Amino acid sequence: MTVTKLSSREFNQDVSRAKRAADEGPVIITDRGEPAYVLLRHEDYRRLKGGGPTIVEMLAQPESADMEFEPPRLGNEIFRPADLK
Repeated sequence: MTVTKLSSREFNQDVSRAKRAADEGPVIITDRGEPAYVLLRHEDYRRLKGGGPTIVEMLAQPESADMEFEPPRLGNEIFRPADLK
């Protein structure tokens, strides 16, 4: 994979060059010498974005909504407050 850097000016003057370069890998477009944008092929973007569930959806666990849960009580031998001295 080839990473190409173009200034904003170069990008504006030759968009076709940037698109051809994006076929080979990401194109970093700089603004005043600092990276500002990245041009990718759409299929690469979709791959990076992923299509799976979000972290919120994974943590929600709707299939376990009816599960019973009784946490152990503090104070027995297994669980005790931490000694932070």
